[in-house]
Amino acid sequence: MSVNPSCEEQGVSRLLAGRVVNRPQLDDAPRLQEAAVQLLQQQQDLCSLLREVSNPDRCCQTGEQSPAAPGGLRGSLLECELRRQATELGVPVAVLSVKLILERLTEITAPEGEEDERRELLTSSQRVQLCVLLESSRELMSQGALCPKLLWQEYRRDQRLPKLEVLNQLHCFSFLSLKYILESDDGVRVWLVSRLKALCSWTPPRGEEETKQVQLRVLSTVVGVLVGCGFELNSEPAAPDQRRISLLCCSLLDEMLFWLLDTVDKSLTSQSSGAGPGLWIQIFDASLCGVSASAEAVQRFFTHSLTQALTYKPRLTVSDAVTLQSDWTFAKADPLLMSLFRKLAVIFSVELLLRHLQQVLETHEVNWKHVLCFLSTLLVYNPCAPPSLRELLSRLLTSAFEGYDLEHMITAFLLARQGALEGAGVFSSYSDWFKMSFGGSSGFHASSKKSLVFLLKFLSDLVPFEPPQYLKVHILHPPFIPVKHRSLLMEYISLAKTRLADLKESVEDMGLYEDISGAGGASGSTQPQCQAVQDVEKAVSLFDSTGRISATVMEASIFRRPYFLTRFLPALLKPRVLPVKADARMSLIEALKKAEKLPAAQYSSYVESCQRQRRQDRSVVCLDAADDPLEVLEVQLQEFRGLVVDGNDGDMMAQLSRISHTLCVVFPGRPDDLMEQTVIKVHVDARLSPELHVKVINMILRNFCQCTLDTSRANPPNKQNLWASRFVSVLPGNTQLICSLVHRLWDLFHNQGSSLSAAHVLGLAAFVVHLHGSVSHSSLIQLVPPILPKPVPVGEAVSAALVCSTHTDMLFCVRFCVAAVCYGICRGHSLPQQQQDYVPSSFYKKLLYLIPRLLPEARRTAVTAEGAVGESPEKNLWSSATDAGATWRTTAWRLWRHAAFHQLQDTPQYQLSFSDWLVNELRVQRSEDALSDPERQEYQQWACLELFLPRAEEQGGCGGDMRILCSRLLDAVMDQQLKDQSLEKLHQRASATGTCLPDIISRLQEFVYEMEVTGLSGSRSGRADVCDFLFEFISRRCSSTVSSVSPSVSSELSLQHTLNTWNRVLLALPPLLLVKLKVEGGRTTLDCTTLTQHVNQHQRKVCSPAGLMSSHLTSHLLRGVLSASVSCGRPREEVNKAWTQISVHCPLLLTSAVRWWERLSPVLSSLWSRVCDGEPLPEQLQLLADCGHWAHSVARCLSPPPMPPAPALLLASSLHRAWRGRGGGNQSFGAALNMLRPERVSQDRQVLVFLLFLCVNDHLLTLLCLQEKSDEESLSLCSDLLCVLVDSPDWLLIFKSSEQGVYQSVTMVTSDEFTRLMPWAFYSLLLQQSAELLQRALRCPGFLQAAVLCYTSLLQLVLDGHAPASAAEPPEKQLDPSQILSQAKRFLLRVISQTSAAALSSAQLRRLESQCADVDPEVAAALSVHLGAPSLSPEMDFL
Repeated sequence: MSVNPSCEEQGVSRLLAGRVVNRPQLDDAPRLQEAAVQLLQQQQDLCSLLREVSNPDRCCQTGEQSPAAPGGLRGSLLECELRRQATELGVPVAVLSVKLILERLTEITAPEGEEDERRELLTSSQRVQLCVLLESSRELMSQGALCPKLLWQEYRRDQRLPKLEVLNQLHCFSFLSLKYILESDDGVRVWLVSRLKALCSWTPPRGEEETKQVQLRVLSTVVGVLVGCGFELNSEPAAPDQRRISLLCCSLLDEMLFWLLDTVDKSLTSQSSGAGPGLWIQIFDASLCGVSASAEAVQRFFTHSLTQALTYKPRLTVSDAVTLQSDWTFAKADPLLMSLFRKLAVIFSVELLLRHLQQVLETHEVNWKHVLCFLSTLLVYNPCAPPSLRELLSRLLTSAFEGYDLEHMITAFLLARQGALEGAGVFSSYSDWFKMSFGGSSGFHASSKKSLVFLLKFLSDLVPFEPPQYLKVHILHPPFIPVKHRSLLMEYISLAKTRLADLKESVEDMGLYEDISGAGGASGSTQPQCQAVQDVEKAVSLFDSTGRISATVMEASIFRRPYFLTRFLPALLKPRVLPVKADARMSLIEALKKAEKLPAAQYSSYVESCQRQRRQDRSVVCLDAADDPLEVLEVQLQEFRGLVVDGNDGDMMAQLSRISHTLCVVFPGRPDDLMEQTVIKVHVDARLSPELHVKVINMILRNFCQCTLDTSRANPPNKQNLWASRFVSVLPGNTQLICSLVHRLWDLFHNQGSSLSAAHVLGLAAFVVHLHGSVSHSSLIQLVPPILPKPVPVGEAVSAALVCSTHTDMLFCVRFCVAAVCYGICRGHSLPQQQQDYVPSSFYKKLLYLIPRLLPEARRTAVTAEGAVGESPEKNLWSSATDAGATWRTTAWRLWRHAAFHQLQDTPQYQLSFSDWLVNELRVQRSEDALSDPERQEYQQWACLELFLPRAEEQGGCGGDMRILCSRLLDAVMDQQLKDQSLEKLHQRASATGTCLPDIISRLQEFVYEMEVTGLSGSRSGRADVCDFLFEFISRRCSSTVSSVSPSVSSELSLQHTLNTWNRVLLALPPLLLVKLKVEGGRTTLDCTTLTQHVNQHQRKVCSPAGLMSSHLTSHLLRGVLSASVSCGRPREEVNKAWTQISVHCPLLLTSAVRWWERLSPVLSSLWSRVCDGEPLPEQLQLLADCGHWAHSVARCLSPPPMPPAPALLLASSLHRAWRGRGGGNQSFGAALNMLRPERVSQDRQVLVFLLFLCVNDHLLTLLCLQEKSDEESLSLCSDLLCVLVDSPDWLLIFKSSEQGVYQSVTMVTSDEFTRLMPWAFYSLLLQQSAELLQRALRCPGFLQAAVLCYTSLLQLVLDGHAPASAAEPPEKQLDPSQILSQAKRFLLRVISQTSAAALSSAQLRRLESQCADVDPEVAAALSVHLGAPSLSPEMDFL
């Protein structure tokens, strides 16, 4: 075969490729190979040939490959040429091939520029060339033409530092293993560590993602081999070489770990640790398991590394650890160190790690910083760690006291304090741990005196190094010491107080309730003023809950007087605007004052300052942080959102720890003691302030909503991790944060609910559910103004903002409550026993009210605890709640038919009572209701008759009893009109349209009438039962309003308000129901006893003016009598009997009927004519008209008809009405009086005495109302009547409540207040009479006794504060109330001096003297002097 000269300059690859294309027949291969050999011999050297063979670009220039064996052909050619030249040169072929490969390797790895010299890895093109070279080398090795070991010897002979990627490729191509290199290279310790450090510290250029992956792959390969060689255990005894290699590998890995730990130490000062250590930390991964190392080897490697880290450079002593421990928390430690510990701990259980930690502590000298940082990492990243740590601490303390081992003792204290430093959300506070371990008689130290001494000696040795917060814990919560060894404890306390004084931590400034948490104590001591404020808040809270002064406060007032007087009392007595009703703070101050713990001068100064105080400034937030907390918090919350999506619990807990720290900066203050419930006041009417708090709260809520949406897209709540509860759990520790949070939620729900989107509603619902479960057991919310009667959990407080008064409010309320309850049910599905913690009862009961109201189909669905009747299989509640296309109706309907929803109704707290339903219904604005008037009527009738009437009473219903139903309706109607104005403002939103009160009253009318028609007992006597029911109801309401024997002014006003409200309800009821029907002997009669008792007991107290019922109420009662009489066999006779009974036993109704007769007569006549076929009024009612005619005749001085045969009070009332209506002068009235003959006719005298009483009543009314003209008229009438009656003792009886006789009925006409003021009226009238009339009165029998009794009663009125108040400008002719008492006394003394001694018996005199002795000794002395024993008539003693 001849060779074409034109091919001489072509490369081997091109030549071979061309031949393959042109002559593809396999039988031409030997000829082709022969031609190629000839060519090589003429033109090609070995270096060029190897370059050609190992160049992937030139091998592929033609774009095609031989289907036969171009690669194998190239290797064969190269091997042939190598052997030929080796034969010519007389050297072994292996030596020549090594030389050739090394030259090519040097050529490939040589840097092309300055930047390549700093590269620790090959470029992508170099990497490809190296792979091809190694492939060719492997072919040569397989053909026996290359020795790998010789290659490495020659490579290291030139003292080259191999690149790790080259070693990695040699290892991966199975050309030369790393294990062989470790075994054969004596200098591997020097260059391998340096290359590893260089590779870790080198950062690939931007954009070279493949290089970054190669970097990690190279490191993983090298470390995997080192771990496999260093930590693999063999069943057979290891040879010396193997032990050497194992130790070498361990040493290499330790050097890298020490480099990492050194870098961490240096970063504390240089603030920069570089990227190298961080990259090395990434190789601590379980993925090292595989070809190079087994799982057991990896575990041994991690255990060894953890031990090395914990024992690295143990320079710090125990005393250093005690002093510096607060700087080694998770939040303050180097992130690299924490990442290392986290990587090392990830493949082990908590119990195994703590057991290993204990072993290391017992057998090595340790680096306390690393030990405590490792514990913090374990606690923060692993929620299961705290219980295991408590067990370890228990073991350590048990061992310490069994062998009196100080090492175990100090270890336990350091570990416990480290856990406490991470905060209450991670581990118990140090004070709690110390109290639990040593605070009781069952503590570790309580077994013997030696143990006590051991503990106190240990604590004493720590004193010089202790931070002050721990000393305070030991003093405030000392270990339990029996009384006989108390001196040992006092020695320690004295030493601790001395140390605190050296630290300028005054013992007297220590708080009474100071509870040092690790984090709080480490960050710095609380200022004495702030601590005193916290003590006051705690003391007030305890007093409010127990009603007693805390024992701690009482002890401080004795044993810690400097702090009590200079810190605690000034904080307690800080001036403020005092509330009208005493709050807990005021009650505590009063209790301390009664206990004589408040200095009088300090208390007086406090009262004066409070009177001058205008407004107390709101608290100002002070921030002490280098970074803007808003920016820091925003970044932290965004990172937390990413961790929630990734589902990494450890990182999530760590991030929450950082968020909690930032929130403590924004909301400063000591975390509250969770052992006691805290009452947080939220002023809902105030503006949200300060602005920083508003922004932070908005940021928290927004982030929670975003996290809720992110997690809900993947899983329902019961399938999610615990991110939400953990997120919310960092909030309750700060009352200021909770206050701002609840305030913001209130503002959103109450004022901006309709503008919230579905995403907002869903997220906020989930947030409130978790907040309710997290805070409800530790904090209560008191809304200000007091919208709710007492402090309530967070869920109940937020629920109060969800009003249901308008259609818009109802829609938002049902949307929010549906979302909250759906979330709670789904969240609690996996934990049924905790489902109630996730479903606030207030939201649930709002749905029980709203869903049937807004969804009529819900009223017709029979639902039980097992689910709806005929219901299809349960649908996914959460998917419906989160479905953007689903309406609230769809979700509410699914929820309504859900079995879990109705199972909650079996629990009392989730039952909607009839009273609760009425309260909600009465808050609805009729004009803005979602229902029309007919729809509302249908709904209310369904709720009353079908829902609540048949329901059992214990479930909030009426038990089928219509009495209970109507009683609940009456209570609701009464309460609606009596409720607080703050509630009206809240629920009616200042609307002028009115509530559903008319609708509820309509329902009441329907059901009361149904009771009357159907009869409660199945007979016609049912009406009597209705009457009794109504009057018993109001009696019960009145008795609950006035609960004391001597009611206060406030209770009397409440009673008046209650009765006025009742009268409005009474006028809406059918009047015939107010009179009982009694069946005796087959005859039906009227029984007005209940009616008269009601008027006498209740209506008499609220008449305005006193002694006169309103015309509407009088007409209503009389129409009831007439209407009820129709059911009797003889209506006229029954009316006459009833009115006769009323005239005797109900004088107030009698006088009111006379006063309004002109209005009543047409109404009653029309009614009677209608029901009795045109008959005239019954005789007793007609008598009212006759008396009126007679009185008008007398008032006009006409010849009067004969006096009607009527009761004296009726005649007097008629005269009183006639004269007041006519307005005649004194002369005409006197003439009219002369027409009556009181001195001869007792009937006339009784009429005039009753008339005097009515006029005196008018006089009292004018005195109280300060009406000058009316008082002149009433005073003139009284004077004229006195001129006629003064000689008869009867007129005195109306001023004696105990001796009135036939005039007893006057006390049943007017109110109790006017009856008490009759002595005042007595002197007010007499002091304005002429001297002649007074002389006549003095001669009246019994006048002195009446004067003395009225004076003592008048004096008692003044002493009790019940006397009328003095007017600023009293009328000219009216006595000033302040002068009446003094003038009355002078008048009485004059009367006594002018009275004959024979006017009184000795018994009467003694009785008067005893009555005056206590109230006015001067009057008693006057009685004794002027009417004493020497002048007494013996005959009078028998009177």
